[in-house]
Amino acid sequence: MPLLAWSILVVDDEPTFRKTLRKSLMAGGHSVEEACGGGDAVDILSHSSFEFVLLDLNMPGMGGVSICSMIRSIYPHIGIVVLSVRDTEQDRIAALDAGADDYLTKPFGLRELIARLHAIHRRTQIRNVDEPEVLNAGDLRMDLQGHSVWRAGEALHLTPKEFDLLAFLMKHQGRPVAHTTLLRTIWGPGYGNESHYLRSYVKALRKKIEADPANPEYILTEPRIGYRFCNPTIGNSHASRSVSLISKVGGEEPRKTR
Repeated sequence: MPLLAWSILVVDDEPTFRKTLRKSLMAGGHSVEEACGGGDAVDILSHSSFEFVLLDLNMPGMGGVSICSMIRSIYPHIGIVVLSVRDTEQDRIAALDAGADDYLTKPFGLRELIARLHAIHRRTQIRNVDEPEVLNAGDLRMDLQGHSVWRAGEALHLTPKEFDLLAFLMKHQGRPVAHTTLLRTIWGPGYGNESHYLRSYVKALRKKIEADPANPEYILTEPRIGYRFCNPTIGNSHASRSVSLISKVGGEEPRKTR
């Protein structure tokens, strides 16, 4: 038995793929069930508890992205990994935006899949340790457990990745956070150079939380470094700018802003 044995739901309309993956995962000591489509998956999830869902995009009826979004809205803490032959940037962005934790292109190696599941599990455990229930800054209020955000008392609709990104920045407010750190923390260890992902999500977040997105008060750009969340009621003090850059994921040395 592995040190960590998970309960996993494989959602794919190809019986041969499902059975092969199930056999491989069970050989590693994991508990695995199969679903041939979105409706079947939601029904199984309503009766059993799972740590992970492995989800194909190409399925008849309800598409994989819609299924992903539905599962994430009902089960906010479950790990979702998309497994698909589709490998375009648009497909990846759509899946991640719908709530997927990671994306693997078929064919893939079982060891890589397991490594990615471990990475998701570690991130989940880190997020759950001593995590505050509510974050406040200016007129923003974020309920981490309830997965809700308000600005000046008005509820905001954030996608799962927008929510995770804002939460991470708010937890480290006053400190610059590297692009690499944000990408690998929010999107996973396989990401780090996709700065365009980050720019796109920061732009979308600013439109939702800033009074004037062109002149942001909350999410500030740190040139050539990353972003920093500022609480406008506290201000951008010299002390906050002297704080060392959060250590970059992957062993890169931290440096100080100037």
